[in-house]
Amino acid sequence: MAKILATEIRAGNLIEWDKRLWRVLKSYHVHVGGRGGAYMQLEMKDIESGQKRNERLSTDEKVERPYIDKRRMTYSYQQGDEYVFMDNETFEQLALSADYLEGQTGYLLPNMEVDINFHNGRTIGVELPATVVLEVVDTEPAIKNATATTTFKPAKLETGITVQVPPFISAGEKIRVKTDDGTYVERA
Repeated sequence: MAKILATEIRAGNLIEWDKRLWRVLKSYHVHVGGRGGAYMQLEMKDIESGQKRNERLSTDEKVERPYIDKRRMTYSYQQGDEYVFMDNETFEQLALSADYLEGQTGYLLPNMEVDINFHNGRTIGVELPATVVLEVVDTEPAIKNATATTTFKPAKLETGITVQVPPFISAGEKIRVKTDDGTYVERA
């Protein structure tokens, strides 16, 4: 097993904590100015029991990453509550329930390549790319001559999720969004 720094942990990663396997649902870097140091706030879910837990790790702390067999697969389509992926090497299809994709379904587009994680021959999760490009389907009209500003507006994307975008973004534009926390990055 390899150790990684707490600052390298991202949503979707698998880590070993208290001798159990956990999937990271959310990962935040928190810096409290003046007092104390920075830390990583993690929301995790136990692979076996489904129990959720929050942990606070120092930024220089290391955690174990279990040996995971990653297979590159292509997302094909959704059928009811299941998402179907095709193995890029063997062309076998794998259907995963929405439970495996907790919070990640809003970033999936047909023909998107993802890594499916296996531990001891069992499917345990999906790792999405760090960012995805999605089209804005509905938002308030763009404001003329709007430049960098601290105000944001909600925008509904083609997959159904809503993210906060700057006021100069309008419907029909493609934007890059982080998959770990759903924040706007830039125009694509």
